[in-house]
Amino acid sequence: MGEATLFEKIVAGEIPCHRVCEGDQWLAFLDIYPRSPGHTLVIPKQGIQHLANLSTSQRNDLFEGVCQVESILSKKFNTTDFTICIHDGPLAGQEVPHVHVHVIPRTSDDGGGTLQALWPSAPPIGGQVDHPVLAELAKQLGGI
Repeated sequence: MGEATLFEKIVAGEIPCHRVCEGDQWLAFLDIYPRSPGHTLVIPKQGIQHLANLSTSQRNDLFEGVCQVESILSKKFNTTDFTICIHDGPLAGQEVPHVHVHVIPRTSDDGGGTLQALWPSAPPIGGQVDHPVLAELAKQLGGI
């Protein structure tokens, strides 16, 4: 068994956090490097790195926590809009090897952008759609 992750230490109370709310299987706390005010992390209390390795119950509870956080943040920031993000593994940008959901309240003046803003070198959204390439990939993935 390896060393506990940062988030496991937070759950255990070994490292302090700024709690927003909590459930039986999840904990929500403010990100210490927020992208905007209210940026909250929702984590399962069990240290699991990939979303697919959570049980169905753990995933359901985690997303109940996300919804509860949205409700709390919506009142404070007067918004119903959120960016929800999961970096599922290190190649996806996960810095702590523990599932965590970023819940970021969005307001008209927050300076944030769309998903496209995360990949500025990708082709712009719009223009000609390559349906044959997409159809072939969907077929390879087992789509109908």
